[in-house]
Amino acid sequence: MPLNLAVIGTGYVGLVSGVCFAEQGNTVWCVDVDRDKLARLERGESTIYEPGLEPMLQRNLHEGRLHFTDDLPRAVRNAAVIFLCLPTPPDEDGSADLRYVLETARQIATIIDQESIAERRILVTRSTVPVGTAEKVRRVVAEVAPGSDIRVASNPEFLSEGNAVRETLQPERVIIGSSDPEVVAVLSELYRPFVNEYDRPLLVMDERSAEVAKYAANAFLALRISFMNELSRYCEAVGADIEHVRIGMSFDPRIGRRYLHPGLGFGGSCLPKDIRALAHSAREVGAPLRLVELTAAINREQLERFAATIKARFGGSVRGRRLAFWGLAFKPNTDDVREAPAHALIRLLLADGASVAAYDPEAMETSRQVLGDAIEYAPDMYAAASGADALVLATEWAEFRSPDWEQLKALLNGSVIFDGRNLWDPSEMHRLGFEYYAIGRPRRALA
Repeated sequence: MPLNLAVIGTGYVGLVSGVCFAEQGNTVWCVDVDRDKLARLERGESTIYEPGLEPMLQRNLHEGRLHFTDDLPRAVRNAAVIFLCLPTPPDEDGSADLRYVLETARQIATIIDQESIAERRILVTRSTVPVGTAEKVRRVVAEVAPGSDIRVASNPEFLSEGNAVRETLQPERVIIGSSDPEVVAVLSELYRPFVNEYDRPLLVMDERSAEVAKYAANAFLALRISFMNELSRYCEAVGADIEHVRIGMSFDPRIGRRYLHPGLGFGGSCLPKDIRALAHSAREVGAPLRLVELTAAINREQLERFAATIKARFGGSVRGRRLAFWGLAFKPNTDDVREAPAHALIRLLLADGASVAAYDPEAMETSRQVLGDAIEYAPDMYAAASGADALVLATEWAEFRSPDWEQLKALLNGSVIFDGRNLWDPSEMHRLGFEYYAIGRPRRALA
């Protein structure tokens, strides 16, 4: 049976969740305070780049299942289930800032109390939140609306940008954190079209375990990436090829193939923030997670090490050098530049006196909002390379995989390439006449 839902917050998680819930026949009210964003969404314009999202957004708007509003009371009156998809930015000490989550829970409870809404409302934390957040939300609503029937549950998302629509509609698993049979029954019905008993299970557990599960998953993915980055240093030291090592590892079913690619490190809105929050939470309870803390340190060092490689090639400094960057988003198939390795690397090189011309298929405007006029924004990949002393590959977009090498060589002031994503083959690059630097790979073709 279709449900009436409210999704509070229209960022990545909120917008994708709301649209996909509507796609399954539910009526969804998406709430935000940004009226300009709401106006764009009401016109059917997606405010994020996510493959497959905009056509689905437009279809559900047209069919009347999807609504965008800044009227929180209206959404609360209409919705039986209310999802909190709000930012939890890192505090100075690395802990997750819960002010938006708890304040919005307080506002919702106030509306329910003042309007004497007697029907049950289920308040679901879908944002990534520290362990114990559901209990904090429950205390807030009990304080504000003690006589109301407000239930609280955890439902962490496991989305990766660029694949978020597919991963919402066909999730590898759905976790419901609740010990309330009625809540579990409602959320199980909501997710019934998304899951099956064979390879897309619905898992029910207590709230605290659900909250930790999200942090643990992100921390382990980050750990895999940092392990490969650290291993790449060893490969360089002994003359091994990290790509051959990676392939040799990946066929072990105990390890698998995903998140084994060395590179400039991880970025985005989730992994960096979440491992800091998990490390802080663990220290607070006297159970420090040393591997998690080292994962964050290795990620920082990887960028510094790659910047040092670039500087070393030019005699220890890039002052006066023009560098071309291909890629600005933190990963392909998104326009998100939050904690993007490309941005961090650019800042390190700008601080040393370089100038940068950059191109990204989707992240030009989001980069401009962050970097301003500190770099030049090229109209295409070849324009970025024109007159550059070296090319830096920072994001592995598909269109960068097979460029016109002769055109590129003619445009570059020299033939130096720094591949921060191991996108190309060293032997082929050497055959083409490029001076090629990658991560954990031989600089020249092996004999």
